[in-house]
Amino acid sequence: MLKTALNAIYTGHSMVGTLRRVLVCSPRTAGWDAPPRREQWSELGFLHPPDFACAQAQHDALCRILQEAGAEVIQLPPSTSLTLDAVYTHDASIPTDLGLIRMSPGKASRVPEAQHHLDVCSRLGIPLLGAVKGPGTSEAGDMVWLDAKTLLVGRGYRTNAAGIGQLRALLEPRGVEVLSAPLPHGQGPSACLHLMSLISLLDENVALVDLPGLAVETVELLRARGYRFLEIDASEREALACNVLSLGGRRLVASAENEKTNQRLRAAGFEVATFPGSEICINGSGGPTCLTRPLLRG
Repeated sequence: MLKTALNAIYTGHSMVGTLRRVLVCSPRTAGWDAPPRREQWSELGFLHPPDFACAQAQHDALCRILQEAGAEVIQLPPSTSLTLDAVYTHDASIPTDLGLIRMSPGKASRVPEAQHHLDVCSRLGIPLLGAVKGPGTSEAGDMVWLDAKTLLVGRGYRTNAAGIGQLRALLEPRGVEVLSAPLPHGQGPSACLHLMSLISLLDENVALVDLPGLAVETVELLRARGYRFLEIDASEREALACNVLSLGGRRLVASAENEKTNQRLRAAGFEVATFPGSEICINGSGGPTCLTRPLLRG
């Protein structure tokens, strides 16, 4: 396929290029207003029963920001396979310049969601490059493109060594190095701690980090590759301050609740658009990046 933004319909390999096409799943589609699904909130790790009206309004505000930034926003269609977690569209698939990789979520309830992503992306003209299969597990929230030829993958409770091995087998013959980054125990297997809970790339050489949570080898790797760190305000850790979406061109999307961290980002020269995330982000532990599955950047 052609790789220029004007001609491509999909790309991967960048977290900071200009966002041009993005897949999202609304709370309505994920069943936040449907009693059978809504009642699963506790077992899925939500903090309290979902407030559908509030969540939908907050998601709509995020979508307006994306559209105003020039991105085509594609809504994931409904499916009986979806759970409340489907609003966090980032995790179930990852696009590359060569096609889509279907994930094998470590959270078992999300496994059918990965196939739904594959079906939808196929209809959008995005071919399948490959799929991670059990006993391998993988969630894209653990994956950070350091550059076009280097994918850093967090090894933790959601993405295991077998999953990383399968990604390596898929990508390394195609010129992409896959590196593993150990993740801390955090609050244990039931909690959602991804690599992207601890780092968000803001620009080609700038990363927002929750530094105490990163392993020494990961910090050293990033510094050796020339990354400069901006640290979150520690008081905003539980409000997912480290989860920030790059729109490209030093433009970011962040949750409005993280005022101190957002001010640090602005002081560093970034333009920060915000939306309220009290319900759509904090309740289900998924920030602006989690709510989006970028399909085309450049």
